[in-house]
Amino acid sequence: MSQNKPKLLIIEDDPGLQKQLRWSLDAYEVVVAGDRETALAQIRRHEPAVVTMDLGLPPDPDGSTEGLATLEQILALAPDTRVIVLTGNQDHSNAVKAIGMGAYDFHQKPCEPEVLKLVIQRAFFLYNLQMENRRMQQSQADSPMAGVISRDAGMLKVCRNIEKVAPTSASVMLLGESGTGKEVLARALHALSPRAKERFMAINCAAIPENLLESELFGYEKGAFTGAAKQTKGKVELAHGGTFFLDEVGDLPMALQAKLLRFLQERVIERIGGHEEIPVDVRIVCATHQKLKELCATGRFREDLYYRLSEIVVTIPPLRARHGDAALLAHHFKNKFCAQESRSTLHFASDAIAAIENYDWPGNVREMENCIKRAVIMADGNTIVADDLGLPEGDKPADEPLNLRQVRDEAEYMAIVKTLARVDGNIVKASEMLGISRPTMYDLMNRHGIKSAA
Repeated sequence: MSQNKPKLLIIEDDPGLQKQLRWSLDAYEVVVAGDRETALAQIRRHEPAVVTMDLGLPPDPDGSTEGLATLEQILALAPDTRVIVLTGNQDHSNAVKAIGMGAYDFHQKPCEPEVLKLVIQRAFFLYNLQMENRRMQQSQADSPMAGVISRDAGMLKVCRNIEKVAPTSASVMLLGESGTGKEVLARALHALSPRAKERFMAINCAAIPENLLESELFGYEKGAFTGAAKQTKGKVELAHGGTFFLDEVGDLPMALQAKLLRFLQERVIERIGGHEEIPVDVRIVCATHQKLKELCATGRFREDLYYRLSEIVVTIPPLRARHGDAALLAHHFKNKFCAQESRSTLHFASDAIAAIENYDWPGNVREMENCIKRAVIMADGNTIVADDLGLPEGDKPADEPLNLRQVRDEAEYMAIVKTLARVDGNIVKASEMLGISRPTMYDLMNRHGIKSAA
């Protein structure tokens, strides 16, 4: 039967107290350790979700040096473990220090069995919730939309539109500022389409010189120009059967706009220096940060090409307009770069979260990613503070006044998404911060259309 019980490690050097705790916590499979070496061995062997530990361990039973050192090694070895520190009445400062190092909670001696049971039960619940959330994220990792991290209603609508249009053959125009994730969505659209098993080819019209762009797009025959030593296929031809992504299409030169329009009408290409029409079957997806209608009005972009490319237009909101997503993305990138840089788990200080939420992010998600990577590298200790981010200070403009119902609904929505973002999606912590019960939290999330996992 013990195999069905969750494992609990008790680190305590007093044999009498070991026996008492083992007896009162019979709902768990209790594993005991009396010193640091044994405790670390039990952590490696059993990988318990929850640990209770006395700070006074040999060879320093009357102090906390050995206990704090043991705590540090446990968290380095198993950072997800919930460690509950047991302290004497006069040892409050060391208990607070332990919490600062990453302990889950503390409980004063002499232990009240019923209270300790509740603390342990809650620790197991939160651990299981975190593991379930991680499993869900892992199961979604291979999803075409895995690269989109958002709880904002506008961004979620964009994702739904991508899912709707993906199975069709329509040309799609993605509009949005630089760094909003246009290529991520273009790749998701390809992955969700019937062409997913074929190639996804991308080209940035702004990154290639005009005299080279035509050969990159349509290819060339041997001897077409100096240096053309062999026949070379262009990106459009290489994407045959798949998806061709034109990034920053607003920078496409007028001469090439005419050739692209002909391809879209006839679905054939001619390589430079060639005379043979080559049929190519590709789906065109394009993106730009420019306002193409204004370019059409000034004669810098062909209107007929615009309408060919924009059968479906998807507008991606900037990060500053995505409520709660700044903090949510900050947590995501922090976790990503902690793993990448082999750093122990870091936490955001309150001033860092405030700075992230108050900054406008003109470079959008790309700027956020670079900022958090720098902060993870530069942070001292296990906390990222505002100074590590290097963001300029600034005040956000006040919102326009709304009627009372709108004010209430907007405030409620904003409070929920911001709180969920701050606690990295933990429903229990978010409920506690908002001062409401979990059922009420779920009701409010359903009412405002907020998903429990991004």
